[in-house]
Amino acid sequence: MGKIIALANQKGGVGKTTSAVNLAASLGVLGKKILLVDLDPQGSATSSLGVSKKSLRFSVADLLIGGCRPDNAVIRTEFEGLDLLPANITLAATEFDLIEKEDAESHLRRALSTLRDDYDFVILDCPPSLGMLTVNAMVASDGVIIPMQCEFFALEGLVQLMTTIGQLKRRYNPRLAIIGILVTMYNGRLALSTDVLAELQKHYPDRVFKAKIARNARLSEAPGFGVPVYYHDKGSAGTKEYLRAAKELLERI
Repeated sequence: MGKIIALANQKGGVGKTTSAVNLAASLGVLGKKILLVDLDPQGSATSSLGVSKKSLRFSVADLLIGGCRPDNAVIRTEFEGLDLLPANITLAATEFDLIEKEDAESHLRRALSTLRDDYDFVILDCPPSLGMLTVNAMVASDGVIIPMQCEFFALEGLVQLMTTIGQLKRRYNPRLAIIGILVTMYNGRLALSTDVLAELQKHYPDRVFKAKIARNARLSEAPGFGVPVYYHDKGSAGTKEYLRAAKELLERI
């Protein structure tokens, strides 16, 4: 049975989708079978793998409301070991529909129950909020990775997110664990970055990934080509950093 891992942070612009896409692709390169689930109505993870959001026959929205079979919504990508459960803007309405349903927080868990056996890892790219889609992701998951930019407002948001994870663990999903905090957009030449990293390591010494993701032009360019950074430039710093993070993830599981 594959491990289900959510990448979550209620703050936008922290590299969450970039991390979900590139961790998934890196795990595929390392020989794992991966399903990337796009749970953001913006569909950025879908676009980042070169899939047109307008041409989708089925999406994760259909899966959540029982409008299709799980295997009908999965897209086989051209990337090694990597499949995609895509999303588009229809997912925004689905979030409101879920609130009115019985066991609203458990729909994704049920939807993925028949898919997870086919994969080593199911990676969930959550929206930048703590709404019903993120709650569904947490209830379905074995663990959470928190991508976090090195700024002080992000530290405040981290406390809130940790509290939410603890509440969901107690109420709905006792197996939910925090796998780690992945530092993104890191610039070691800035005192702010090093200070925030030091605070993280002080308060969460065992949870901060050793691998850090620096700001990198190739990482920014890759989504425009519809490919993970590994397939855009194998020699780039971004490729090497996400491969290191993927290997560390395998050690942490």
